[in-house]
Amino acid sequence: MVLENMVLRRIFGPRRVEVTGEWRRLHNEELNGLYSSSNIVRVIKSRRMRWAGHVARMGEERGVQGLGGETGGKETTGKT
Repeated sequence: MVLENMVLRRIFGPRRVEVTGEWRRLHNEELNGLYSSSNIVRVIKSRRMRWAGHVARMGEERGVQGLGGETGGKETTGKT
């Protein structure tokens, strides 16, 4: 149950308190409500698409490795 809640917190992200404007982690009851009320596969796919859109909008000079293609950098393996 601990691992599932960690994964769900990562998927759904933090929530902002409207009164104070601060960010906070979701409580277990809120996670269960979010998970049971929505299709988890749809949530994961929408988050992936949002990430892909973010990476696609980044400039070429950033050297992003996320969407395929070469970055032009040297790949190292292990400790140097």
